[in-house]
Amino acid sequence: MELRPHKNERKGLYVGTEINEKWWRRYKKDNLFARGNGIYWYDEKAFYFQRYLTEEPIIIPLKSIVEFKTGKWHAGIWGCGSPILKIVWTKDGLKLSSGFILSKNTEESKNIVSELKNSWISNK
Repeated sequence: MELRPHKNERKGLYVGTEINEKWWRRYKKDNLFARGNGIYWYDEKAFYFQRYLTEEPIIIPLKSIVEFKTGKWHAGIWGCGSPILKIVWTKDGLKLSSGFILSKNTEESKNIVSELKNSWISNK
């Protein structure tokens, strides 16, 4: 599946996916267990994160997103002061929360989260 390049492609870090927002319950299926650096982008269908040295991106369909949250910790990982975007979504009857560091700059992170929320709201 070749989904790149995209005009809004940016560098980021995937920190993991939790089940029911419990840091000790990591989701291990569908390419969601390994953490790592990579690039992310989004469109009217989904949020995508492609870890470096992997073939398939993580795909979170916008229709399955429940909410967006931010915090300093996710899946047992501290963001070292960088805000962590937590995308809460559903998959196979489970409530999942996937964490991403989209920027080390707090203001830039807020702007990116705002863009994502607007895209999600307009495609609901």
